[in-house]
Amino acid sequence: MIELVLSVCLISAPATCKDVSLSYMGDQVTPQQCMFRGQITVAQWSAGNPQWRIAKWKCGAPQEFAKL
Repeated sequence: MIELVLSVCLISAPATCKDVSLSYMGDQVTPQQCMFRGQITVAQWSAGNPQWRIAKWKCGAPQEFAKL
């Protein structure tokens, strides 16, 4: 499983930011495929959440993003 993590900030309050995790299920998805498909997913998420601005996004294994 690969995760696509978006770092987003409120347009009305730019200091208010959070991470949003979206998972790609399946053992066959590589990080490169996530980066390619992620562009579409990021655009769809952005269109559905117009109050948020995407500051950055990245793909990786879930354990890479685990909070300690």
